Amino acid sequence: MRFQVLGPLRIAGGPEVVVLPPSKPTILLASLLLRPDAVVTTDFLRQAIWGDDEPASARAALHTCVLRLRRTFAKYGIAEAAIESVPGGYRVVVEDGALDLVRFRELRDGARAVRDPEAELCLLREALSLWQGAPLSNVPSDFLRRGELPGLVEERLSVVERACDIELALGRCGQALVELWAASRAHPGHERFREQLIEALYRSGRKADALAEYREVKRHLREELGVDPGPALRRLELRMLRGDSLEPPPPAAPAGEPARAARDVTGGSPAAGPGSRPAAAIAPPVGNPPSAPVSAPPSAPVPGPVPFTAVSSFTGRAAESAAVAARLTADRSGPALVVISGAPGIGKTALALHVAQLVGDRFPGGRFAVGMTRTDGTPRTSEEVAAEIQGMAATGATSAAGAGGGDRGVLLLLDDVTDPALVRPLLPTGAGSAAVLTSRLGLAGLVAAHGGWATRLDALAEDESYRLLSAALGEARAGAEPEAVRELAAACGHFPLALRIAAARLLTRPRLAVADCVARLREDPMRRLSLPDDPRMSVPRVLGEALRRLDPRLADAFLRIGAAPPAPLPVTGAASLLGIPPVPAEEILEQLADAGLLEEEPAGRFRMHELLRAFARCATGFQDDSPALPSRR
Repeated sequence: MRFQVLGPLRIAGGPEVVVLPPSKPTILLASLLLRPDAVVTTDFLRQAIWGDDEPASARAALHTCVLRLRRTFAKYGIAEAAIESVPGGYRVVVEDGALDLVRFRELRDGARAVRDPEAELCLLREALSLWQGAPLSNVPSDFLRRGELPGLVEERLSVVERACDIELALGRCGQALVELWAASRAHPGHERFREQLIEALYRSGRKADALAEYREVKRHLREELGVDPGPALRRLELRMLRGDSLEPPPPAAPAGEPARAARDVTGGSPAAGPGSRPAAAIAPPVGNPPSAPVSAPPSAPVPGPVPFTAVSSFTGRAAESAAVAARLTADRSGPALVVISGAPGIGKTALALHVAQLVGDRFPGGRFAVGMTRTDGTPRTSEEVAAEIQGMAATGATSAAGAGGGDRGVLLLLDDVTDPALVRPLLPTGAGSAAVLTSRLGLAGLVAAHGGWATRLDALAEDESYRLLSAALGEARAGAEPEAVRELAAACGHFPLALRIAAARLLTRPRLAVADCVARLREDPMRRLSLPDDPRMSVPRVLGEALRRLDPRLADAFLRIGAAPPAPLPVTGAASLLGIPPVPAEEILEQLADAGLLEEEPAGRFRMHELLRAFARCATGFQDDSPALPSRR
């Protein structure tokens, strides 16, 4: 059982998460959790619950609140002794790993002790992934909001600031930009965010935007605070006006280790959200990897570990998350296998990482995620992946490695699987272990042979898309144009990758209205669903790479179907369209559906999602007068 205060106050047990209703017992619990394992005085608790309206019977009323809270604990299987009555007050006893605030501080403090910038950034990102919104937003206590939450928020901002510093030092200005836009707008008085944003813009080749941002900061400081920008900002302006280079020296590697170039994640990572993050925790060797020597490194770059942290602003997929988490943890007598499949950009990796965050404490042997394809989309061999897992475990780079060896209690994520034969030697076999595979293919044969479970993702529901955009843009901006935000979600086809790209475009263009963004997107959806500074964040690139993986017959059929009128396609219609008999036409339709490029409907009909159809028409040079993507109705 876990408590979560970095967002709405929640109690989590396995995949089930309960948001507590605003009430006096909820205030009491929040007050105790903000000081875990410490005595909280009755005076402090009464102030938190009643403020200046404390009743004459407050002492007895506080005792009643404690009893009500203990009954709530019992309802969710938490021992009543978790709340202890001690001289002068109460305290809540929190087990290791049971409170996100404690974990956040552990990760932050651990990052400070790390000498490798990649490893430090990894720990900071994992710490930030624990934040799920405004802290204690369902706790109706002005006393806590005034006295406790500002310090808590400042702890988070200091971690964001340090993480962006490292991103800039590593030369990842494009990845830092989106986060800095959001942070600087949400906290305009935090001058360091504005300084980092200006530097990131300038180093990304956007000098005019950087100087405009400096002028905006200067105006804000003078009009709101009556002060001028600080020395650091003034020096930054001078260097930009002179055209100086702001490139920092490469960060030093730990003593005794050569500097390592940053490695990008391939496969399903674009759907996980803007930017690539290094791995946080790894597992000991898993399965029974072949003993043959590892072949020479391939010419195409090999990806680094998939970031094993929850995705920022993860939204929706509640039913899928609960189902996958339940499958991973239900039977601990043997290994579990779950396959998450779906179209390119549908959010497979994001869901896998989110669930891994939910159930991570159930896998004491460690967690490890690795991409199964190279940056050119070609598959990696089993030997390569096994060697990487063994090598990472051998370095002792994680505290999550199991002490007992083997693969007991290991959670393994194999991302972007293209061939089931390549993952069979890697699957963990120990009791209590589990593997999550993400793939555009259904991998039905693998599921049947290993007794696993599979789920196929569709596009997000309308309300989920709206919440994702609102979380990314901020409630103020989304609330100013709610209908336009819904139109934008529809124009993106409710695909997570497209939604995050559109949100990133708006965040880096604060003066662009959402309605104008929708209009531009409909004019040229494929060009506008790409970020120029990060080729991985591009719908046409991701879909084009998926098309190149297909057999040429299938790729040609996909383009022909995309150019056809947007209506459900029966097998006979496909046979006529492709000029082949019905039996091979049905096989082609089923293979395209298995690859995530068609959706199968009742009565043996198949349909192409409008976002994929827009790509197919763009790829074939199709032109007509109809909108490229549908309007919301």
